[in-house]
Amino acid sequence: MRALVQRVSRAAVRVEARTVGEIGAGFLVLLGVQPGDDAELAKRLADKVRKLRVFEDEAGKMNLSLEQVGGACLVVSQFTLYGNAKDGNRPGFSGAARPEVAEPLYLEFVAALRQAGVAVATGEFGAMMDVELVNSGPTTLWLDTAELFT
Repeated sequence: MRALVQRVSRAAVRVEARTVGEIGAGFLVLLGVQPGDDAELAKRLADKVRKLRVFEDEAGKMNLSLEQVGGACLVVSQFTLYGNAKDGNRPGFSGAARPEVAEPLYLEFVAALRQAGVAVATGEFGAMMDVELVNSGPTTLWLDTAELFT
């Protein structure tokens, strides 16, 4: 799994001009799934995201987690995180899991955050979405489970 995590002061996702998910301060998480990923990996990644210490403490240091600041997550499915443009200019997406595999793992990731007490809003799996965010910092992290948990 891959997660592009952006610390935001606010974020929203719209489908056909209808807001389907919106948060204030917290994380916008763009989440990609690849074949071979499983529910345990989704839970471990969710745990990693909620414990990331990238929010400022009283001294202005990145030292607090999402939980500690009471932040929320907006989680948006993003199969293009597995896009490969190595051979030409039109990316291929064969590295991304098929929807019937990816959607349950996306939902498992969301459920793991919620079970840990994080307020979570979502996009709409498989839809064409407009994502709006105000990146705070800017702070953006790339988390790849192949690098984190091997």
